[in-house]
Amino acid sequence: MHPKRSWEQEGITAMANITPTIFKIQRYCLHDGPGIRTTLFFQGCPLSCQWCHNPESQAMEVVPELKNIGKGVPGLGKNDVARKEIIGEQVEILVREVEKDRIFYDESGGGVTFSGGEPLAHPELLLPLLDACREREIHTCLDTSGYAPFNIFEAAATVADLVLFDIKIMADQDHQTFTGKPVGQILENLKQLSRQLSHIRVNLKLRFPLIPGITDTRDNIHQMIEFLISQTPYRDIHILPFHTSGEGKYEKFKMKNNLKHLNPPTDERVEEVRQIFEVKGFNTTLGG
Repeated sequence: MHPKRSWEQEGITAMANITPTIFKIQRYCLHDGPGIRTTLFFQGCPLSCQWCHNPESQAMEVVPELKNIGKGVPGLGKNDVARKEIIGEQVEILVREVEKDRIFYDESGGGVTFSGGEPLAHPELLLPLLDACREREIHTCLDTSGYAPFNIFEAAATVADLVLFDIKIMADQDHQTFTGKPVGQILENLKQLSRQLSHIRVNLKLRFPLIPGITDTRDNIHQMIEFLISQTPYRDIHILPFHTSGEGKYEKFKMKNNLKHLNPPTDERVEEVRQIFEVKGFNTTLGG
């Protein structure tokens, strides 16, 4: 029997007082981690980023159009996946689902990605899933905004094989305006994690969504670089240019799209931003 992990001893519960939710399982993904991956999307996010390409995942309760998303997944029910309590036996059900693709993980160096929504909003589900995948030697990737209490973030980050950590806007008021929450908790989590790297192992890569006129301003980029250099050891950053592929979801789910008329950044602008980071010693990747 394995000793209890710290999150079990501390009795960590969800930030939202709802049952945990997986609203989609997507197979054969080639992004959000290495190799061929199966992605589990968590419902609910404390942020409401205006450029989100999964806006249906933001609400803590599943949108009506997704009520049947659990069809075909044995044990998750047909119409009540948004309410199903997925712990214990349900963790095993989900792990069995992702294990169906093990041959692809083994051949490609892939694994499972936990995305959303925000996985850290449901630690009572996420953390047992991470442990179960580790026991089965399935590579795990945590795709997160970093907005969570530090003990939850640390518990997940130290078990996941890879953490993809979004860093968006440095000015607190601007972060509040465009994501719905202040940035302090996110930056503090990075700082606290950095201070503990002498005795914990975390493989973390930064991700920077490049949104014209919002995140790509000179001040924001330079403040971000200054913060990362002075407060963290992280020098791997993925630049994610804004795209319009999620526009149809806003229409489908009748959600307001504040960036409806925003165009993606030009290739020249993307390269210019990439060079700014490279000159300061960062290893950059476009996309991913």
